[in-house]
Amino acid sequence: MIDLGNALAEIATALRVPVLLAAALVLLLCAFELGRFGAELYRRRWRNRRFDLAANLTAAIADPANVAAYAARAPSGFAERAVFEIVEAVIAGRYASIEHALANYELAVQRRLDRTRILVRAGPAIGLMGTLIPLAPGLAALGDGAVAELADDLRDAFAATVIGLLVGTVAFALTLTRTRIYSEDLAALERAVEPYAKVAA
Repeated sequence: MIDLGNALAEIATALRVPVLLAAALVLLLCAFELGRFGAELYRRRWRNRRFDLAANLTAAIADPANVAAYAARAPSGFAERAVFEIVEAVIAGRYASIEHALANYELAVQRRLDRTRILVRAGPAIGLMGTLIPLAPGLAALGDGAVAELADDLRDAFAATVIGLLVGTVAFALTLTRTRIYSEDLAALERAVEPYAKVAA
């Protein structure tokens, strides 16, 4: 007869190394997203001080020959693409395509936000798994009097906990901040295209 408890314990023990590798991976992904956000802030705050996206888009519509220069000043890559698409739609008189450009912007924003939203959940979950998995062999080692082995297991468990909480906290802060600034950008784009949206209606 199969001992289900022992089978599950063996499976959990076999997951120890993959879970610790996953903890290192989510930490790297979080660091990557943090670096990308720093680059976004540089582009948004320091390179384009006192930048007004709505005014910039309005100027690009009025001067379509220099749309590339106006788009390059946009605070993000997907805002830059939105400026190109909106100006192209206005020049061609396809005002309904303005809505498509705004929808494309929102989809791009959601894809960017989904990366950190996943980390918000995955970080603490992986950290918890990395905490619990080493405890079983650690307690077994304690029963056998192997205190040094228990100390190693507890070190791995606490490290996984710290990494999981760190990733979840940083990813949550990134998600909130990005949601706010991307929503502000979308509102600015909508203000700039409002006269053309009325024409389309």
